[in-house]
Amino acid sequence: MKETGALATIQRQIQWNRLIAVVEEQAQTMIRTAFSTTVREAGDLSAGIFDLQGRMLAQAVTGTPGHVNSMAESVGHFLAKFPAAGMQPGDHYITNDPWLGTGHLHDLTVVTPAFRRGKIVGLFANTAHIIDIGGLGMGPEGRSVFEEGLYIPIVKCFDRNVPNETFFDFIRAGSRTPVELEGDIYSLCACNDAGAKRLVEMLDEFDMDSIDPLAEYIFESSLRATIEEIRKLPRGTFRAQIRSDGYEAPVTLNAAMTIEEERIVVDYAGTSGLSTRGINVPPAYCRAYSCFGIKCVVAPEIPNNWASLSPFQMEIPEGCILNAPWPYPVSVRHVVGQLLPDLMMGCLHQAVPGRVNAEGASALWNPPLRGGSQVSGQAAEVEDFEIITFNSGGTGARPEKDGLDGIAFPSGVRTMPVEATENVAPVIFWKKELRPDSAGAGKTRGGFGQVMEIGTKGEAEFAVNAIFDRVANPPKGRDGGGEGAAGWVGLNDANGTPLRTKGFQIVPKGRRLLLKLPGGGGMGDPKARDPELVRRDVVDGLITRAAAKEIYGVEV
Repeated sequence: MKETGALATIQRQIQWNRLIAVVEEQAQTMIRTAFSTTVREAGDLSAGIFDLQGRMLAQAVTGTPGHVNSMAESVGHFLAKFPAAGMQPGDHYITNDPWLGTGHLHDLTVVTPAFRRGKIVGLFANTAHIIDIGGLGMGPEGRSVFEEGLYIPIVKCFDRNVPNETFFDFIRAGSRTPVELEGDIYSLCACNDAGAKRLVEMLDEFDMDSIDPLAEYIFESSLRATIEEIRKLPRGTFRAQIRSDGYEAPVTLNAAMTIEEERIVVDYAGTSGLSTRGINVPPAYCRAYSCFGIKCVVAPEIPNNWASLSPFQMEIPEGCILNAPWPYPVSVRHVVGQLLPDLMMGCLHQAVPGRVNAEGASALWNPPLRGGSQVSGQAAEVEDFEIITFNSGGTGARPEKDGLDGIAFPSGVRTMPVEATENVAPVIFWKKELRPDSAGAGKTRGGFGQVMEIGTKGEAEFAVNAIFDRVANPPKGRDGGGEGAAGWVGLNDANGTPLRTKGFQIVPKGRRLLLKLPGGGGMGDPKARDPELVRRDVVDGLITRAAAKEIYGVEV
């Protein structure tokens, strides 16, 4: 007998909480079983449950908005090729198509049907960043997606629990890290299986034949709540601009955000055109981070799903860098795409200034490193390795709190422990510490960046495929707050030889890679900052006495 009224509402809330637990166990299964350090240590992944129309009901707490919100569009593409009616228990489908998945070839997306009593009841999907997919490796050098790695269309990798051996032969042959790649695919399938198992247990417990009634409740509640929050905002069009260092030339990102009665529309007219290198952004990735930036300010407490994202709409002109068509290179689309939340907040600062952060380091500083014979040939002094490590500068100051030091926003990935990277590759992190005087000054200051010094065992030469930004265009403060320190990339030699911020480069024998990560922008007049907080930062070695006196007017 079905409950009605208040009791039914309570039951739906319990079911919703169980659904969140289901998808979080799905994500944690991937973390426990993944081979790639990017997943296992940094949490560069997403996991979620979808109805049979391909609409995302719920996402795991663990994961990145670039993956989650792009994946929200992906399942519909899978269903267009493999309709739900034809799926069987034990089937798993996979792609890394940047335009059907999450924006570049280094992300694998897997979709798996869930069955109860022989009937398909839902779909589980996940995405994970893998170390290597062949080609030129993760970097901006490719001139088309064909150069960037092995391109996997939407195919079935498991058929009724039987692995597609032809598929696995291809992916093993096409990667520098075949064991890790194959292991990660098994991990992705296992995590969807874990989610499907828990979903069936939930349906049995609540005697539910379908998730459709719960889905409609979630969608209706989320949409209504989101629209209520939009209605609290002032109407109008608000404009902002951000500059990126770019590759061949600087990139300008323009946004005009129009707040209407029940939706928010962002027009990117005036944004720079396409690049010849891999910093271009597929439109789904643009939508993913744009929606995230808006949602952080407008409706942060409302669950992230198909319905709560639907009022946020993007108009992305053809030919601009945020609307890359196939087969443009897109390998490091995050370098530009992760600036979009700061751009959205630049618009919203004019509408609701008390709810918006200053600009932060934004794009991850995640140097892909390579060494051995593929760099040095027969003169190689270390074994072949291919590794990537995730690191971040400082976040922007908040209206009432300082920014966060060395924390990834907007990506949300964890900083990888140096020990985890040193354990799987012949590299040594000689220095990893907060960067003094890098935080933008303000009543609330920005977060501090980091200083990193990386070499190899025996000081052998190695290569870095640089994918860095915020060097020529540091994070800006708001309301009188100062800029965060600009980033810097170079060698640890006496002259401080700079390297290019993007592209494949050799760190010579006896030298180390030196990275100075940007700090977050400040918020408000620095002279209004609590002097005790300034003194604390001086005592902690985060700002110098000279900076305290000159910028904050505080003698220490």
